[in-house]
Amino acid sequence: MPQASRNACDPKRDHPHAATLRRLEKSAGRLAQNAITRMDAQLPWYRAMPPENRSWIGLVAQAGIAAFTEWFRHPESTQAISTDVFGTAPRELTRAISLRQTVEMVRTTFQVVESEIGTLAAPGDESVLREALLVYVREIAFATAQVYAQAAEARGAWDARLESLVVNAVLSGETDEGVLSRAAALGWTNPDRIVVLLGTAPNGDSELTVEAIRRAARHAKLQVLTGVFGDRLVVVAGGEGDPIRVAKALIAPFAAGPVVAGPVVGDLLSATRSAQAAAAGLKACAAWPDAPRPVLSDDLLPERAMAGDRYAREQLVEEIYSPLAEAGSALLETLSVYLEQASSLEGAARMLFVHPNTVRYRLRRVTDVTGWSPSDVRSAFTLRIALILGRLSEAGQTP
Repeated sequence: MPQASRNACDPKRDHPHAATLRRLEKSAGRLAQNAITRMDAQLPWYRAMPPENRSWIGLVAQAGIAAFTEWFRHPESTQAISTDVFGTAPRELTRAISLRQTVEMVRTTFQVVESEIGTLAAPGDESVLREALLVYVREIAFATAQVYAQAAEARGAWDARLESLVVNAVLSGETDEGVLSRAAALGWTNPDRIVVLLGTAPNGDSELTVEAIRRAARHAKLQVLTGVFGDRLVVVAGGEGDPIRVAKALIAPFAAGPVVAGPVVGDLLSATRSAQAAAAGLKACAAWPDAPRPVLSDDLLPERAMAGDRYAREQLVEEIYSPLAEAGSALLETLSVYLEQASSLEGAARMLFVHPNTVRYRLRRVTDVTGWSPSDVRSAFTLRIALILGRLSEAGQTP
């Protein structure tokens, strides 16, 4: 090809700073190597990395210098800098090094370029090259932030799906070792006191609700796995304290209406029991309009039993009727007369032909055995339902 034709086809000859551009191209490899050498000398985290990751960082540094050279050739180009620079490294690199470390890597790389502007720029081009480098570094900073923001969004979306799967497994009773592994990937550290809370989810963006739960949990020093399922907000909470304290700490993001706390369990595999009790309690809350907020699922045992919850019926028989029967017939008889026929100690004493102090003593024993006080209206209602269910059970009828 004739010399004139070659010159016409050479875009560098038309570049206003062609000599500087040629020097940049010839020095790219040396600059990248110098940048890696400086990183090895100045950045302890770089020296501690596995060889594979150091190799990827070297490619990113090399790509950054090459991309700067290309950008200097065509400063009007709209090609994404993030594609030029970070496209050479795998997505996993954003997990291997932090945003702070990436900023240090970029700064070190372009400090090397800046330190050699005197030899890279053709005579008279020093200020042009320095200004171009400053503009490019600004663009690469934005590109770096974009790459990490996209990676964080991707991780956040994946974590949200993973968390939803874990909470759904707890609700459906499908917890297994795989669920424990997924929970561990979300940072769950297996607290030994776990309670499940159920209530109505507020209208609006469910992500905002979930984030509000997480903020409340951080403030209360609790671990949570949470999600919105239809109109229900579900929270699996782990930490110290009784269920009501935990529920009160997390209640603000719930919509108006009842919030039910299931019983405390010892691990995530057992959390289904707490979730099922809370779900049954939430369903039965309509029968107790004056229930406190939040309310324990065990405080709703009579309503749950009447709503058809088999576990609540069994619990009332096992925890109230059976212990009373084992403690002697006198307790059952006294409680029955007091609740169902008389309305006072004196009335029960007359019907039982005993002294009122004897009735008083036996009722205290009922409280000691069951944890429910016959003199309290709410507890008396629970005890009465337990008596009915216990008699049905003894008669061979499934309560």
